[in-house]
Amino acid sequence: MIEKLTAAERTAALQELAGWQPVDGRDAIQRSFKFKTFNEAWGFMNRVALMAEKADHHPEWFNVYNRVDILLTTHDCNGLSQRDVKLAKGIDKLVS
Repeated sequence: MIEKLTAAERTAALQELAGWQPVDGRDAIQRSFKFKTFNEAWGFMNRVALMAEKADHHPEWFNVYNRVDILLTTHDCNGLSQRDVKLAKGIDKLVS
């Protein structure tokens, strides 16, 4: 069973995840990414999709032209879990 992060774990995770913010009204985190072109944004989304599929953990996201907004939460526990933290760290490595 996947467990939700405790308040202390959530606080510690957000300190490690630059640019990720808590979501009002949801136990989730989000981050917006901006690229030079639509093609760069789409390529990023493809790399995230492959990573997410391998982890069997899929983001909620939104794309308009060169912007990609990603929201992470774990539906199995109805909140933020280590799965979200791990995926967020992997996503951050793609843009660093």
